[in-house]
Amino acid sequence: MSVPDLTVIDTWLFDLDNTLYPAESEYMALIEGKMTDFMARETGLPREEARAIQKRYYHEHGTTLAGLMAHHGVEPKAFLDEVHDVAMDRLTPDPVLRDAIDALPGRRLVFTNGSLGHAARVLKHLGLDHLFEDTFAIETADYLPKPAMATFEKIIAHHVFDPKTTAFFEDSEKNLAPAALLGMTTVLVGGHAAASTADFVQHRTNDLAGFLTSARLKEALR
Repeated sequence: MSVPDLTVIDTWLFDLDNTLYPAESEYMALIEGKMTDFMARETGLPREEARAIQKRYYHEHGTTLAGLMAHHGVEPKAFLDEVHDVAMDRLTPDPVLRDAIDALPGRRLVFTNGSLGHAARVLKHLGLDHLFEDTFAIETADYLPKPAMATFEKIIAHHVFDPKTTAFFEDSEKNLAPAALLGMTTVLVGGHAAASTADFVQHRTNDLAGFLTSARLKEALR
């Protein structure tokens, strides 16, 4: 297995959910369940029909919220506060990942379609909150989610970094496409990563901590 060469990277972008913790925790299932409850209440439809619309909105608009705002005029803060109000006991801090992120040279940012409050809670619970300069969340993006190119352009302008010296870690393949167009190094994270054949995905890993620990880094070649 080849060692990832990340010696040009000085800015590190990380998605949050199912990236900085494993999808196998099924933490997102709790949030998605609350999204379905919200959708059923909003539409008055049976839960299974509401879930089908929820999934359609996610695929068509990037997030369920974006679909609800476009088609139902939903106020975003109320939705975000409700669906992210879930127990944290499925999430387990990973000291190996914490140390691997801590060793990365340069700037570290979280780039999520979740809310600022959700990101703050999860990062604190995982013991990662002190490792990141900032979180660029759905509110920061004016509720236009990844993979919208305008949102990528906004985070670049907001934090002033060079995409060509930036690595972006994501569990969603489609969210890596605009990053690659901008010149970022793209890393697909999760159990599904190995099966990806997308040409815009440069690296694939089911072990984020191991990937970061094994990579060759700027000023710390290994």
